[in-house]
Amino acid sequence: MPLSPNPYAALKEASQYVRLFRGKTFVVKVGGEVLSEPKIRKALCEQLALLWSFSIRVVLVHGGGAELDAVCTAMGIPIQKVAGRRVTSPEILDAAKMVFAGQVHMDLLAELQAAGVPAVGLTGVDAGLVKAHKRPPVAVIPDGATEPQLVDFGLVGDIDSVDPQVLSHLLDGGFVPVVAPLSGGGDGAIYNTNADTIAASLAAALGAEKLFFLLSVPGLLKDVSRSSSLIPQATLDELATYEAKGVISGGMRPKIAAVKTAIEGGVANVHLVSGLAPDALLAEVFTNEGSGTMIVGTAPAAVAG
Repeated sequence: MPLSPNPYAALKEASQYVRLFRGKTFVVKVGGEVLSEPKIRKALCEQLALLWSFSIRVVLVHGGGAELDAVCTAMGIPIQKVAGRRVTSPEILDAAKMVFAGQVHMDLLAELQAAGVPAVGLTGVDAGLVKAHKRPPVAVIPDGATEPQLVDFGLVGDIDSVDPQVLSHLLDGGFVPVVAPLSGGGDGAIYNTNADTIAASLAAALGAEKLFFLLSVPGLLKDVSRSSSLIPQATLDELATYEAKGVISGGMRPKIAAVKTAIEGGVANVHLVSGLAPDALLAEVFTNEGSGTMIVGTAPAAVAG
């Protein structure tokens, strides 16, 4: 006996999105705060497996800042961050190689394989995927400050170019590329490069339909202490207003910079979604209501009635 007037309504709603996105490319960036808990990591991989089973071409980019902090603390390596971005000393770069291309990478690949996803692990160094140069000292306004200060971020790479050819080959073969946030210099150097920035650059280079940032919060919040203050949709102009009001701070600052990079690079929609809430990614993709914050370049024009 049916449990509701139309028990298939949700399936019908989802099916329209399945048809719409079949064969399209989604880039999904997930941070270490989501990956560090095994149960949450497993649930995420099951969501990605469903996207893949619907013939959506998925590229996963991961961070691992929380794990890197833990390793640095255990090794007695000082940690410094300015405006949400890490200062990378030679010692921190060595730790980043161990964490990003080792521990976090392998755990994620194994969980995806267990979910039935043919995942392939890469870094930005592989096949010249992400080429970068050492970031020169830059003027940054730290959180809570009003005056800029000159900051040397160390062995951090600013992206020069992205060659997505290796990703395209893998996607065409039905694989899910998993990219760790390390980049290569033309001189053989290796750099720590912000995973949000890499995800945005890859999404633009691949002509992705959507870019997702999976967070430890429900999305962009007007008040970080209240999850009920979720902003369901915003334009780039509205983001600028939120920045001026101080709504965007800390680790959200590089994410919003990456959002701008993606949209200006041709990605139509960028989504900030919880990586902790059950099936939040699927709700954002396959329901009319969504679950997080969708960011677009400009607001859609009003239709005359």
